[in-house]
Amino acid sequence: MKRMPIVSLFATLVLLSFYPAEAQKPPTVRRIGFLGSAASGLLLSYEVFRQSLRELGYADGHNIVIDYRTAEGRPRLLELANELVREKVEVIVAGGGPAARSAKDATKIIPIVFTISGDPVESGYVDSLARPGGNMTGMSWLSFELVGKRLELLKEAVPRVSRVAILSNPQHPGEQRELRETQSAARAMGMTLDYYQTRTSAEFDAAYDAISKQNVNGLLVFPEAVTLANRQGIVDFAAKRRLPSMLGWKEYVEAGGLMSYGPNRDESFRRIAVYVDKILKGTKPADLPVELPLRFELVINLKTAKDIGVTITPNVLARADKVIR
Repeated sequence: MKRMPIVSLFATLVLLSFYPAEAQKPPTVRRIGFLGSAASGLLLSYEVFRQSLRELGYADGHNIVIDYRTAEGRPRLLELANELVREKVEVIVAGGGPAARSAKDATKIIPIVFTISGDPVESGYVDSLARPGGNMTGMSWLSFELVGKRLELLKEAVPRVSRVAILSNPQHPGEQRELRETQSAARAMGMTLDYYQTRTSAEFDAAYDAISKQNVNGLLVFPEAVTLANRQGIVDFAAKRRLPSMLGWKEYVEAGGLMSYGPNRDESFRRIAVYVDKILKGTKPADLPVELPLRFELVINLKTAKDIGVTITPNVLARADKVIR
C-alpha cells in the first residue's frame, strides 16, 4: 500500500514531462510554389498574395514556406516549374499564361492555381469553368470579353481616333479569339486596325518603327505577361508619338499609359490566396470552379492626356474609377 503514492508520483512526472515538449512542437510547415514571368509587375501581386495568406493565418517562414520563382521565356519557366515539383511543393500558384502552361507541363498531380487573361478551357487547362477536372483551377480575366468595351471607351474618350495599332503576343493563350473580337468591334464602329505581333524586344522595336510610318492615331495593347513586362517601352513610345492608348490593366496606366479598362488584379490574387487555403485544407482543384472577375475598373491618366495634347470627354472621365493627375 505504501508503494502506491510513489508509483502515482512517478506516473505523474512522466506525463508532465511530455507537456513542455508538446507545447514547444513547431507548427506544420506547408510549402507553396509561386511561379511567374519576371519584370511583369508580378512582385506587387505576390505581395498582395502573401498579405492575404497572412490574413488567413499563414505566415511565411513560420507555418508556410513560399518558393518565389520568376524568369523570362517558356524554357526557363518550365525549368523552374520542374524545380518546384522536385522540391515537393503542395500547390503551385502560376501567375500568367506562360507560367500556367509551364506548371501544367511539369505536373499532372500537384494542384495548380492560375491567374490568366485568356480562356482556360480553350487553353486546355480545365474541362469547364464550373467543373475544372484535373489538377488546375484559378482565376480567368477573360480579356477577349472586354475588347469591344475597350475600343468603345477609347473612341468615346478621344472621338478623333479612327485607326488603331494593336500590340499583341501571339503566343498568349486565347490571343486569336481576342483579336477576332477586336476586329468585330472595330468594324461595328467604323475603325481600322493595324496588327503587330510583339513577342521579343526586336519585335517591339520593329512594331514601333512600322507604326511610326503609318497614319495611326490610337494604340491598343492586349494585356498579358509579355506586354506588361514591356509596358514602360510601350507607354514611352505612345507618348513620343502622341498616341492615345487603351490598355488592359491599371499597371500600364500607372507607368504612363492613357487609359485602361479591366479587372482589378489585386482582388484576383486575394481570391487566389483563398483557393490555396482551401487546397491546403483538403479541397481538390477539380472541385473549385474557375472564378471570373466581379468588377472592372476604368483608370485614366490625366497627366498623360495633357502631355499628348488630349482632352478626355467629360462623360468618360465621370465614369473613371481612378484618375491619375
